[in-house]
Amino acid sequence: MSLWLIILGMMLVTYSVRFSVIALLGEAALPARVTQALRFVPPAALSAIIFPALLMPDGVLHVSPGNERLLAGIVAALVAWYGRRTLLAIAAGMALLWLLQSL
Repeated sequence: MSLWLIILGMMLVTYSVRFSVIALLGEAALPARVTQALRFVPPAALSAIIFPALLMPDGVLHVSPGNERLLAGIVAALVAWYGRRTLLAIAAGMALLWLLQSL
């Protein structure tokens, strides 16, 4: 029961934060510089999640050819860059990671 209450509380906090911005701004437009800066928020947040997992799989900086996650991440990034298909990049990265971990 406490798990459900925590989930409900997190949902309410998230909703209230998002709704407060919408309610306060209403129909007002954001300045061009703010809109331009907000375009960089998703890549920055995604990088903050992904890079520690790739570069520090055991909590210690591990940048070498022995780091399977880093190699798979590089391949996934290259596939995403050249292929422009997210699902293909995920599949290529995961396939290489599983292959390297099984060797």
